[in-house]
Amino acid sequence: MSTESRVPEAVVARLRPHGRALFWPSVALILILAATGYFYGSFPEPWQNLSVLAAALLFGLLLWLLPLLYWLGRHYTITTRRIVLRSGFFVRVRQELLHSRGYDVTVRKNAMQSLFRSGDVLINTGHDRPIVLRDVPSADLVQAAIHDLMELSQNPVAARRQQEQSAAPDETTIWGTR
Repeated sequence: MSTESRVPEAVVARLRPHGRALFWPSVALILILAATGYFYGSFPEPWQNLSVLAAALLFGLLLWLLPLLYWLGRHYTITTRRIVLRSGFFVRVRQELLHSRGYDVTVRKNAMQSLFRSGDVLINTGHDRPIVLRDVPSADLVQAAIHDLMELSQNPVAARRQQEQSAAPDETTIWGTR
């Protein structure tokens, strides 16, 4: 296949886990700030008031900042050729799955995920464990998109037909012919 006929890779979706994962850390932050505002300045000794600030900072770090960094550190990118999974904040891990390899894609939902229309997308590549896109929004739509992309990558005639349909029609005519 020549390089001119090759379709460039395009990003279909950029995903991260559902934002509801930040609900309890946000509640904890509000409670920490409220407790700090209530207790700071109410102790007679300055070191006691500083210990309130230190405790608030420590709890804020553990209960809000670390979950936020964990949530920000997970990315899933679905392109026309592959799925790219990136995780980690300080130590980055990147994993790629080509659609042309073919794999089984299933969706697993618990009650809370069903309520928010999210779910875990399990991609079985034939290895020991399936790769899991954890708690992605619109999990059923993600599964359908991955199935469509796999079908297009395994059927080059369908991919070429889709490229021809998306290309602008040629409006040129030769003189004397229709």
